[in-house]
Amino acid sequence: MSGNIQLLEDTLAAARAEGRSALIAYLPAGFPTVDGGIEAVKAAFDGGADVVEVGLPHSDPVLDGPVIQTADDIALRGGLKIRDVMRTVREAHEATGRPVLVMTYWNPIDRYGVERFTAELAEAGGAGCILPDLPVQESALWREHAEKHGLATVFVVAPSSKDERLATITAAGSGFVYAASLMGVTGTRESVGEQAQDLVRRTKATTDLPVCVGLGVSNARQAAEVAGFADGVIVGSAFVQRMLDAPDAAAGLAAVRALAAELADGVRGKA
Repeated sequence: MSGNIQLLEDTLAAARAEGRSALIAYLPAGFPTVDGGIEAVKAAFDGGADVVEVGLPHSDPVLDGPVIQTADDIALRGGLKIRDVMRTVREAHEATGRPVLVMTYWNPIDRYGVERFTAELAEAGGAGCILPDLPVQESALWREHAEKHGLATVFVVAPSSKDERLATITAAGSGFVYAASLMGVTGTRESVGEQAQDLVRRTKATTDLPVCVGLGVSNARQAAEVAGFADGVIVGSAFVQRMLDAPDAAAGLAAVRALAAELADGVRGKA
């Protein structure tokens, strides 16, 4: 069975055709429970997300800030396994027909087996993987299997990336490019900043792939700001924080749905 890279590409192209950025939400699998995490992904789509990244919680999350680390810890203490991540992707995609990616560090895939992981992700209806810590020069095996199974390989670029390095990274990627808006870990920020705009400009000079910006966006105003120069706006910590702050599971889902609706207005210039 082939994965859904085409659905991802079509979804991003449709947003561009509407003259707007795509809204990409991030939510970790297994948080607050496996079933609750699946419902949270559905709620993000219900609220207006175009794409959802499902995080594979990891014990050493080098890119994740304290909010996502807290959620990851809850998921891992709950006994989350990779099969639960695949189930999250499958049920969310089947329920919505929307593109669902997995965001994961390389170590869990390496231990699980690249062929096994890509085959199962494609079978679950996944659109691809975001791999923040996999160096491009070490990615040939992954890319071979991802391409075979119809999965996008999304690499992360940062403000520190030199132009030559950007060209190497974007040439190897597919689906879209994840532009980290600042140096550091995930989390909400008061301002996304000029670094992100410059990074998008430099990245676009190397590729026709959509360039989507993450790290720091937490409200409709910031989403509108980033939508002014990026093809997609990625939001994670703000969703997780809303769930952490909610008094119960139902309130958490309502908060995710409401934030997705606010951000969807932001990327459409209605904030």
